[in-house]
Amino acid sequence: MPASIRDVYVVDAVRTPIGKFGGALSGVRPDDLAAHVVRELVGRSPELDPARIDDVYFGDANGAGEDNRDVARMAVLLAGLPVTVPGVTVNRLCGSGLEAVIQAARAIALGDASVAVAGGVESMSRAPWVLQKPERAFPAGHQQLHSTTLGWRMTNPAMPAEWTVPLGEGAEQVADKHKIGRAEQDAFALVSHHKAAAAWAAGHYDAEVVPYEGVAMLRDECIREASTIETLARLKPVFRTDGTGTVTAGNSSPLNDGAAALLLVDDAGLRATGREPLARIRASAVTGVEPQLFGLGPVEAVGRALGKAGRTFADLTVFELNEAFAAQSLGCLAEWPELDPAVVNPRGGALALGHPLGASGARLAGAVAHQLAAAGSGTGIAALCIGVGQGLALVLER
Repeated sequence: MPASIRDVYVVDAVRTPIGKFGGALSGVRPDDLAAHVVRELVGRSPELDPARIDDVYFGDANGAGEDNRDVARMAVLLAGLPVTVPGVTVNRLCGSGLEAVIQAARAIALGDASVAVAGGVESMSRAPWVLQKPERAFPAGHQQLHSTTLGWRMTNPAMPAEWTVPLGEGAEQVADKHKIGRAEQDAFALVSHHKAAAAWAAGHYDAEVVPYEGVAMLRDECIREASTIETLARLKPVFRTDGTGTVTAGNSSPLNDGAAALLLVDDAGLRATGREPLARIRASAVTGVEPQLFGLGPVEAVGRALGKAGRTFADLTVFELNEAFAAQSLGCLAEWPELDPAVVNPRGGALALGHPLGASGARLAGAVAHQLAAAGSGTGIAALCIGVGQGLALVLER
C-alpha cells in the first residue's frame, strides 16, 4: 500500500472540434479521432518521454463499430506511442470520458502510475447497425437491425417499462417534476448557443481545440448563433406529440463526433514534463437514481464530490454541467438554489457545442482545467447525467 495519497495534476487538455451527425468528422474513424488527440496531447509536452506514460484510459459509450477491440490501445498504437504503453477502455455511457479521467487519477493517487493519459471518443455518425444472431438456424422470418447511435436497444424484457423510456421522455419527466416549461427550455438553449459563439469569437477555445488534419472544420459544428426564440419555438416536440411535449431538437443536445484527452501526472511526472499544471484533481463521486430520471443524476454526485473536497457551491469559479437536455440541466439547477448560475457553462454547453457521448466527460474536465488556469486560481467542477440513471462529478482546483 502507498505511504500516502499523491497529488494528481492536469498538465494539459485537448479536444477536437465537435462535429455534427453526418458532418465534417463523419468520415473519420473513432480510433483515428482518439489517436489524434493522444498524439497532439503528448506532442505538446516535448520534454516528456512518451515511454514514461504508464497507461492510457479512454471512455467510449458504444464500442460497437470501429471503436471495438479496446479503442484506447488502438489509439496508443495509431498515435505512434511506444508499444510498451498500454491502454484500457471504460464505459459509463455518457460519463465514460470523465470516468476515464477519474480512473487515471485514482491510479496516480495510489501510486500505481506516475503519468497517464485519459480521455474519450465517440463517433455517433459511424455507430453501426447490429443484427442479433437468430435463436435457431435458418430462420424463415425477418431479423431486426438495431442502431447503436443512441439509447436503448435489445432491451432486457425483465426491465420495468418505466425504466426504459427514451432519453427524451426522461427529460420530459424531469420537466414535469420541476414544472419546467417549453419557453424556459428554449431560452436556456438559446443562451448556450450565444455563449458558445461568443467564447469562440473571443478565442477562449484556442488553447484546447486541435483541429483534425485534412478536415475543414475549425470550430464546433453545431453552434447556431443566428438562432432566436422565434425559430426555436417553431420546432415541434419530439418525444410527446399529444400536446404536452416540451422537449424538441432545439433544446436537446445533438448527435455528435469528437474526442478529448488530458495528461495527468504526479509530482515526479510533473517534473518530467517541465510544465506548469493547469489544475489539480481534488475529489470525485458517482451516484445512482431512478433510470427514467437520469437527468437528475448529477444532483447528489456533485454534493458528494464537493463534500469530499471540503468545498461548497460558494467556492466555485466554474461549473461545467453537461447539457444533455435543457430540461435536464434546468432540473438540476432547480435543486441547487445556492448555486450562482453565472459560473455554470460560461463558454456554452452541450446544447450548442455538442455531446459526443464517450468524449463529453473528458471535454468537461479539460474545459474546467483550462478555465481555472486562465483565472489563476479557484475551484471548478465537471458533472454529467448518465443514461440508465447515474450521475458523475469531478472537483478540480488551482
